[in-house]
Amino acid sequence: MPDMVGAKEIRMRMGDGSLTWMTKEEVRADVEAGMNDAVDCAQVPALTEDDLSRIVEIMCEKGRTVSVEPGEEVILTQDGGEMKLLNDNGSSSPALEMSRTAAIQVHERALGMDTFEIAYMDPSTKNVKPVIGMEMAHCQNVMYNTVIPMLYMFMPNIGLYYKPTGPYGNPPDLMREFKIDEAMAEGEGAMNAMRDDIIFIGEKLLSTGIDGLDFDTTASGGDLDFVGSLQAVEELRKTYPDADVQMGMSAESVLGISGMVEYKGMLAAGLYPHEQVKLAEAAGVSTFGPVVNTNSSRSTAWNVARSVTMVKECSRVSTIPLQVNMGMGVGGTPMFETPPIDAVTRADKCMIEVAHVDGL
Repeated sequence: MPDMVGAKEIRMRMGDGSLTWMTKEEVRADVEAGMNDAVDCAQVPALTEDDLSRIVEIMCEKGRTVSVEPGEEVILTQDGGEMKLLNDNGSSSPALEMSRTAAIQVHERALGMDTFEIAYMDPSTKNVKPVIGMEMAHCQNVMYNTVIPMLYMFMPNIGLYYKPTGPYGNPPDLMREFKIDEAMAEGEGAMNAMRDDIIFIGEKLLSTGIDGLDFDTTASGGDLDFVGSLQAVEELRKTYPDADVQMGMSAESVLGISGMVEYKGMLAAGLYPHEQVKLAEAAGVSTFGPVVNTNSSRSTAWNVARSVTMVKECSRVSTIPLQVNMGMGVGGTPMFETPPIDAVTRADKCMIEVAHVDGL
């Protein structure tokens, strides 16, 4: 350990992935502060003293990586599917030259994924719809050549239904012009169009025999995005009552683009994970993916404690399994293209042991 570290012997990551050193007392203080911030923001119960002590213990473990005890493992999956191996985004992808099906087989047979998600290279609902025939054929080919459960991942992404990529006016732009009624009408028009497209591609994909669907980054466009997605799930359930439908969120709180749109009599704007999951249950979602956003200027200890506090309450009230989102910038992991494994494994272990999630 470098001499400059002095008494600060705990190796810690910041929320942007940078390395720092802390004392155990500083770690404890950050864990308490992160928890308190979650309690204040989401109005959820505080963690117990045992929970706080366990998070501190995990964050202070000396090893480069940490893990759970044998028998305590949870289900793993990932969004982005085969694109994680095929696409070169300039920093984190190996950019391998192979077929999409081969990339999925590598994840199954070499990397040991428990489940997997097929994904188009630009997986927003609006972009998948024109190539749905190709994606149906791909799903069938994958199902013939794999064993593990396969989901099809797409992003609802209501933003593409607004101008200039779609026919509807952007509500925030219209509101700035004080065109409130027009903003509400355009937003709901975009929501309905997105919902109908999700139903269309969902029915086509499920007809191939694929195991289910993954709604990725749901509510990225706020409450209209969330409610349109919930309505689509409810409609798909009429035709495919047994399909697995996973809904992963995009943020800890649903942004109020409309502020007035409701689902099952509840306003969608401003809901936190423990409230979001109840609407997901009502719509017929099988597995819910709560999200808590990372503060890049705070330590991983702070971010993990904050995330675990919100997700533990979500886990307590949920009647469906939680597949918590633990990618870059969520779940306490650093906001970095390839999050450091020391931070990721500590965040994962805390989610499993303290928040009691069912999958990552």
